[in-house]
Amino acid sequence: MAASAMVASADGDVSFAQRVRLDQVLETLEKLKIFDPHEGINIFNDFTDAILEDSESGHATAWDALVIGAPDKEARELLVRVCLAISEANAERSLADQIEIVTLCNRLDIMPENCGLYVDDPDFQNSLAPDE
Repeated sequence: MAASAMVASADGDVSFAQRVRLDQVLETLEKLKIFDPHEGINIFNDFTDAILEDSESGHATAWDALVIGAPDKEARELLVRVCLAISEANAERSLADQIEIVTLCNRLDIMPENCGLYVDDPDFQNSLAPDE
């Protein structure tokens, strides 16, 4: 929920579509069926509220939760795929979401391209290029 909240709030707003997508993911992924979807959404809302209220401390709280919630590579890759699904919920690619996911990948030691991230997107690549 912490990682999903970081991606969903990357552009400063959490859409209804992103909330619905998370609910769908919680209900359909076998590995996540241990969570009650309503409880999961409440936790997600707590993280997004904290991030939107105070980005620095909200992100710090979310990172602390990620350390506990992503114990192995398989769990971390699933987490990134869920984040990608959340980012695609609005039917458009968000550069802010992609940057947040790449940051997650970096901190979790996951290769973005292994999780389906559009790392070859010219807009994304241009955003990484130093200003001239």
